[in-house]
Amino acid sequence: MTTIRNAMVFAAGLGTRMRPLTDHRPKPMVEVNGRPLIDHVLDRLESAGVEKAVVNLHYHADVLEQHLVRREREGIGPRLVFSDERDVLLDTGGGAVKALAEFGDAPFFSINSDTIWIEGIRPNLPALAAGFDPDTMDARLLLAASATSIGYDGSGDFLLDRDGRLSFRPERLVVPFVFAGAAVLSPRLFDGAPKGAFSLVKLFARAAEAGRLFGQRMEGVWMHVGTPEAILEAEEAIRRSKD
Repeated sequence: MTTIRNAMVFAAGLGTRMRPLTDHRPKPMVEVNGRPLIDHVLDRLESAGVEKAVVNLHYHADVLEQHLVRREREGIGPRLVFSDERDVLLDTGGGAVKALAEFGDAPFFSINSDTIWIEGIRPNLPALAAGFDPDTMDARLLLAASATSIGYDGSGDFLLDRDGRLSFRPERLVVPFVFAGAAVLSPRLFDGAPKGAFSLVKLFARAAEAGRLFGQRMEGVWMHVGTPEAILEAEEAIRRSKD
């Protein structure tokens, strides 16, 4: 069983599709059910036993940093380390490489600061970590069912075989699973990684070719909060889950 103590939180994106709500604040500060998205994420990490979270900053960085400093000062959640990308946006892959020294040789969570879900019976992040085997896996992704996710209308991302290995969606096909924005990553995944800005998808593809990309279907309901309209859908789903 793998225990994860560190996390990389991707919070530097531009939030273009969420405008006008992101005209003067970063997307992680957009509220769902009365709380900023990033607070939902950091609470999940704390519940999973994470002690340190690296948060990258770019768009409206000062707004996000001030909120997080205040949160940490109040003793809420894991210890925070800021990875400053104000001068250059590095995307998910480049952002993780910049912060890699914070994680040492141990696997760590990566999570998008705008991902949100309703838990099922078994909390998803501890289960994702418990099934991670560094000897056979470079990454283990949290997957949501494409057909039942709130606010998602795409064609899916992955096929999942009986052993949990992932393969990318073939062109022109619809597949059952979408990446839910959270994963356990081994530092080995970044061996020979490109310099500068690039997407983690590039490294996931390489891991898949080597048979070292795995996934776990989440319990509960994932909510794709990509637009202002999707916030209302997410809040309604949360309300129904509590009825």
